[in-house]
Amino acid sequence: MMVERVGAVFMPHGLGHLLGIDTHDPGGYPKGIERPKEPGLKFLRTARQLLEGMVITVEPGCYFIDALLVPAMKSANTSKFFNREIVDKFKNFGGVRIESDVLVTANGSKNMTKVPRETWEIEAVMAGGPWPLNKASG
Repeated sequence: MMVERVGAVFMPHGLGHLLGIDTHDPGGYPKGIERPKEPGLKFLRTARQLLEGMVITVEPGCYFIDALLVPAMKSANTSKFFNREIVDKFKNFGGVRIESDVLVTANGSKNMTKVPRETWEIEAVMAGGPWPLNKASG
């Protein structure tokens, strides 16, 4: 699956990008490093040394896009990796992405995104509950 880049069928945008003056700040690549060309990697803008003070997104996602799924499910190299029944079940769903904006610090990172993450939190907020929620209410 890795060799055939099956993950890129469900996550074509890559894992994240720099944030800066532009929302999708490309930031450029260091001299001698070329942008990857493979699906799922070509839009990955954070394939570089991360430095203190940088702000990046970390945005894993899963999408069901016919333009990517149909050829992959017909290909002799990749069709064996798909459970068609499950894919068909979610095709009309579209997809989901969970994004975090992260500050790179001298000792690691700080997640600056403050949104519901747990199922119970999301359901409570979508039902009209306040944010942040009282953990005892979960």
